[in-house]
Amino acid sequence: MITVQVSPAGRGQGSRVYEVRVGDGAAVLLAELVASQVPAARHAAVVTDEMVAATSWFETIDPGLPFEVHAVEAGERAKSVANVERLCREFASTGLSRADVVVAVGGGVVTDLAGFAAACYHRGTAYCTVATTLLAQVDAAIGGKTGVDLPEGKNLMGAFWQPVGVLCDTALLATLPAREWTSGRGELAKYTFLGEPRLADLPLDAQIGRSVARKAAHVEADEREGGPRVLLNYGHTFAHALEAVALDAGADLRHGEAVGVGLVFAALLARRLGRISDERVAFHRETVRRFSVSDRLPAGLETVDPKELLAYMARDKKAAHDLAFVLDGPDGVELVHGVAPSDVLAAIEELACT
Repeated sequence: MITVQVSPAGRGQGSRVYEVRVGDGAAVLLAELVASQVPAARHAAVVTDEMVAATSWFETIDPGLPFEVHAVEAGERAKSVANVERLCREFASTGLSRADVVVAVGGGVVTDLAGFAAACYHRGTAYCTVATTLLAQVDAAIGGKTGVDLPEGKNLMGAFWQPVGVLCDTALLATLPAREWTSGRGELAKYTFLGEPRLADLPLDAQIGRSVARKAAHVEADEREGGPRVLLNYGHTFAHALEAVALDAGADLRHGEAVGVGLVFAALLARRLGRISDERVAFHRETVRRFSVSDRLPAGLETVDPKELLAYMARDKKAAHDLAFVLDGPDGVELVHGVAPSDVLAAIEELACT
């Protein structure tokens, strides 16, 4: 079992430290986690999606307390303001108190939604996570960023609300369909450019552990994304815009699939701005493909309107009344403000033609 400590307030702030446990069978530690981190809790609300709730292993979930299951629909559409209200009202109807605990069991959609509902309920109720997908284990469940989507864009409404613990049970990954594996690998590819250049050569448990540790380091340095934590969004500005367009069009696109394409877009944009070479662009494509993720626009979105994508990117949370992107360069990956719309549109056109 791999254990990674996360200290959002920085090292030395012992009261804020929580653990991420990675390994086969980690989910059985849930009751122990709840008892040690939320000792006053007398009740639990287990939030999951309908697909996870239907699996045989879900019946073994045990927070060690009386609990109710609150299941939402599977997929990105579950990340809605309406579902936050629904969950909070259900929490209230079951008598969940501020001293109790919310348990998120699922992938990134569930952790984002349940974490935000916990942040809102009683102005902050403890929550912990059993992450069931590769995407959640290497990214979404770690670091306390919670939220839901608005029609204007992804993750525009949310809160920083840290979990009291995260369990990454690698045995559960065996149940994932192929595209969920791809989605998680898109996030793994990102960490190659954030200090883990040999990540693809490691065993799966080590890939997850190293990714968690890398993210923990960024969170410890910058809990609320005012500085170095923003680098974790590498590839995400374009990815979130592509996801929003796909959602509007009813296209089936997973987050990690979009991130893979977003990494390539970021490389094309960086080259256009004179920040990186042709060889570095090729390395981005090679890295994405090595993690078995496509480096091209997905089927059905090859002819997406670049101006529509640009409009979504202009509303990205990194923007400060300008276009801002995390881009590779001579000093590594960094946040670049004031990118010209014409360069963004040209990079989108280049991506669509390759």
